Amino acid sequence: MTDLPTLLTCLLFLAIALLYACAGQAGASGYIAVMALLGYAPESIKPTALILNTLVSLVVSWRFVKDKHFDWPLFWPFALGALPLALLGGYLTLPQQWFEYLLGVLLLIAGGLSFLRKPSAETQPQAPRRSVAYAWGALIGLMSGLTGVGGGVLITPLLLFFNWSGVRTAASVSALFILLNSVVALIGHWSATSFYLPEGIALLAVMAVAGGLLGARLGSRVLTPSQIRLVLNVILIVAGLKMILSA
Repeated sequence: MTDLPTLLTCLLFLAIALLYACAGQAGASGYIAVMALLGYAPESIKPTALILNTLVSLVVSWRFVKDKHFDWPLFWPFALGALPLALLGGYLTLPQQWFEYLLGVLLLIAGGLSFLRKPSAETQPQAPRRSVAYAWGALIGLMSGLTGVGGGVLITPLLLFFNWSGVRTAASVSALFILLNSVVALIGHWSATSFYLPEGIALLAVMAVAGGLLGARLGSRVLTPSQIRLVLNVILIVAGLKMILSA
């Protein structure tokens, strides 16, 4: 890539990480869409998205946990169900077109759920039964491993739709969920195929982490819950449409 395209790509990754981190996300679906549009080698997209997801979710998790929004009893059953299936999903490789359609449809479904269910000030969130959390975690873990996303764009609207948590708690649970699933899926992908990464990934990683740090601070301390939900809805719908239209 020439200098100008490299600069534009870095700015795009910075903006994506910032926007996603506001809602406790790490940006994988955004990175995937940008890389597909810019003509990155298909075999480089999944591992690159997983690496950036791991780095950004690490700083986002740190911020939301530090600010005491995290709920361990809510988190661990989802994570326990997800991790083995994320490893399996990372090991498998889908045809490119299937990969894009699957991710796009999942994001649109998640965005629709987030729009349909409005929060009630009178109803306190209540965590699901462990068996329910295990099952949902397993499904999301498999999808995250297959597609290269960390699962945050799926678990966050799920938590909010069923009123299993508040907005900032959902964001904090999502961030750590993304981190663990991304690491496990990356291990699975690494063990299944040769690891191909694009030139300049170190610079892209620096820009994504910078965006993640700023976005996480905004989401954890500045934005209101309704504003965070709006950001999440925009992320899900736009990313889902981009993946389907570009497939």
